[in-house]
Amino acid sequence: MNDNTHPTRSWLDSRLPFLRPFCQHMTRFPMPPVNLLWTLGACLMVAFGLMVVSGLFLSLHYQPDLAQAFDSVEAMERRVPSGWLIRSIHTGGVSLLFAALYLHVGRGLWYGSYKAPRELVWLSGLFLMLLFMTTAFAGYVLPWGQMSYWGATVITHAVEAIPGIGHGLLVYLLGEDTLGGVALHRFFILHFTLGFIIAAVVGLHILCLHGTGSSNPTLDSPHPDRTTRPFAPFYVVKDCLAVCVFLALFAGLIFFLPGLLGKLDNIIPANPLKTPTDITPEWYLAPWFAMLRAVPSRLGGLIAAATSLLVLFILPWLDQSPRHNATYRPLARMGLGLFFIAFIILILAGMNRATPLWVWLSRGAMLVWFLTFLGLLPLAAYRERRASDASTQGDAP
Repeated sequence: MNDNTHPTRSWLDSRLPFLRPFCQHMTRFPMPPVNLLWTLGACLMVAFGLMVVSGLFLSLHYQPDLAQAFDSVEAMERRVPSGWLIRSIHTGGVSLLFAALYLHVGRGLWYGSYKAPRELVWLSGLFLMLLFMTTAFAGYVLPWGQMSYWGATVITHAVEAIPGIGHGLLVYLLGEDTLGGVALHRFFILHFTLGFIIAAVVGLHILCLHGTGSSNPTLDSPHPDRTTRPFAPFYVVKDCLAVCVFLALFAGLIFFLPGLLGKLDNIIPANPLKTPTDITPEWYLAPWFAMLRAVPSRLGGLIAAATSLLVLFILPWLDQSPRHNATYRPLARMGLGLFFIAFIILILAGMNRATPLWVWLSRGAMLVWFLTFLGLLPLAAYRERRASDASTQGDAP
């Protein structure tokens, strides 16, 4: 061992021999010339950390009981020192987390980060998105406000539409026929434990990423740049700057626009005997809520919402084009552009009343969603594979 090694480092190396190679790998990890959209991963890590820390604090004061749930949330904000701030971080942070998450997935779609050999990175990332959605839905129920109760009622009872097993499955999940004390306690346990499961899957996601490396957005350009730089210090500094901007936006949302993302109906205790005039979920769950409403059949809406996620999971096998970056793929560029517009329309439709206009816009957006992934992208891949094969044969002697 080098005599100049610090005693503390020598002590750690002798007891944790994997620590030094791990740190060296992280600092020397080769990164291609990526743009600022690749910093969203660091922003997501910070947002998730804030959710875990603030959630642990809130769990110390929350009471998962029908008679005390709403009052315990009110007591956090009014009586617990800095409780209003911690809860604002938790409730406001989840919106920014999902904004960064959807942008992160959108970046992966645009730059083809789901293609071989990064299928496991893509699949683990989508699994993380499902876990975040489930965790957010469970947390949405916990305040036991009017909108929480009725929004959760609509979504959970969609399971009843499954032929044969629907009602039995609903009772098994909730512990009773409808939302009540047993279901509230189960949602609290689910919300609490999923945070730690997400942390484990995040580690798996990073492990998959480091196994294959980050994708290069310049490979399909006329002048591809294949140079790499070590992750530290170049990309560490870039990530830190992005995180600072993210936290500034976070602080502005909490301190200057605290009611922007809240729902007024949710500051009223849940009343099972009075249905709100308009039941809408949080914006990050709104696209799939809009799908449920757009199909007249409850079973059809459930199938449409589930299939919309399934096509994302099989996308690496639907789009097997040798090209990645949609900027240089005209048909894929058009399809993904329409998909992003359709996704925004579904968010707006899910957050508004189910008028005929929004229902038909939702149906049109759903059609674009499925045509993009089941039609345009496979067609673009087929044409690009043929062009690539023809080019290869033309170059052959």
